[in-house]
Amino acid sequence: MAALLNGDISAGFSRIEIRADQIEVLEGPKAFYETLKQKIRTAKQRIYLSTLYIGKTEHELVATIHEALTNEPELQVSILTDALRGTREDPEPSCASLLASLIADFPDRVEIRMYHTPNLTGLRKRFIPKRINEGWGLQHIKLYGIDDEVILSGANLSSDYFTNRQDRYHAFSSKRVTDYFSRIHRAVCSISFLLQTGDTTSSPSHNLHWPQSNPSPSPLADPKGFITAATSLLLPLSTTSTCRNPSLSSPINPETNPRTSPSTTILYPLLSQPPTINTELPSLRTLLSSPHLKSYTFTAGYFNPHPLITSTLLSLSSSPPNPAQGTILTASAHANGFYNSPGVSGLLPAAYTHLSLRFLQAARRKAADIKLREWQRGTVGEQEGWTYHAKGVWATFPASPSSSRDPPRNQETAGPSATVIGSSNYTKRSYGLDLEVGALVVTDDEGLMRKWRREEEGLMEWTREVGEEELGGKERRAGWRVRVAMWIVKVVGGAL
Repeated sequence: MAALLNGDISAGFSRIEIRADQIEVLEGPKAFYETLKQKIRTAKQRIYLSTLYIGKTEHELVATIHEALTNEPELQVSILTDALRGTREDPEPSCASLLASLIADFPDRVEIRMYHTPNLTGLRKRFIPKRINEGWGLQHIKLYGIDDEVILSGANLSSDYFTNRQDRYHAFSSKRVTDYFSRIHRAVCSISFLLQTGDTTSSPSHNLHWPQSNPSPSPLADPKGFITAATSLLLPLSTTSTCRNPSLSSPINPETNPRTSPSTTILYPLLSQPPTINTELPSLRTLLSSPHLKSYTFTAGYFNPHPLITSTLLSLSSSPPNPAQGTILTASAHANGFYNSPGVSGLLPAAYTHLSLRFLQAARRKAADIKLREWQRGTVGEQEGWTYHAKGVWATFPASPSSSRDPPRNQETAGPSATVIGSSNYTKRSYGLDLEVGALVVTDDEGLMRKWRREEEGLMEWTREVGEEELGGKERRAGWRVRVAMWIVKVVGGAL
């Protein structure tokens, strides 16, 4: 099936051929954290971490990086976070103050960069409270590269993501893939503020500095010039020629192993840098619009897809003669990270319930074959309670017999033939405000298909199907306060 699908999506997009056995699917937060620490401990040359933030109390993670730097004199570390989230608690302990300790101990081998959105400047930046200023845009990329391996995920680096916040995690043991995403990481770092240590007697004892060597003006001084420069840096990384660049140190053919057959697995990097670059949305729509698609599962902890994705999901599940069977997997209100939060944010779980109801109503009107399932594992805030933060797509196609270009839809397969993984929540915000990176991976390899099936089924174990009657019932119906909260969030810029 990979050959048919690749023909649909390959034009103009970057692609990297790899072996299926170079992809490992991690099962949960504990496996993610332990794998990350193990890889950091054994790092020899480079560590690059792109994340929204590192939790201010993640002393163990920072100590692990410190240990690796002590043991390997040639090791270089680069960390990228968001500037607003990374300094939100200043002058109290924060992500920035935690990471400043690494700079103090290894000033020549550690670089901490913090990206600042060009959308929050001037009076808006001065007067909007820190708690909500992230609504104007964030560095939302999650890339965790160590030597020649990289983990793509939607998880940030804090205790809940290591214990009881479910996400997805794919580890790629490929120099070509790791080098490619390193280039994205370095490009964003080059247009970000540099974290510096300052006077230890002042509070905070660190500051953000805009280096003269940055290839763009500061987003606070010249937002338009910043966007232009950022586009010139990142746009080449989204084109087909990027993955054929000799600087990636390996040929366009898959990394070879004499004991294995040629690769049938292709990775398409996905990149969103508003307002000028978006390869994820067209790739996702192409995947879901394939006439060969048999079924799909679409998941997002915060289910509020971009209107173009919503229309695609509804259309493909109602298109005759063989509509694709669709499953939407989202967080129950009791697994939503905003459950029981104070203020307006505490109304958001009910707002997402209302959005799910509207989607099911639209599906019924279109006679679309779509089911919606809610994920719940305990209750947020209670003992053994988890939150749900996973996002992505699993797309299943019929097996592809060598003698036919149009296999029957009902032919059984080992599992999904394609998946999308990364940082994006697939919302208007994801494509209009935030920096996002992910990957669409397509395969004919049955072993990898089975891995994806186990991943999907593992998440499904904690779900149950919900319908219009339940979501629209008295206990879950959105009241006027929830509708007002949705309007307020939209007005202040923090699109759901």
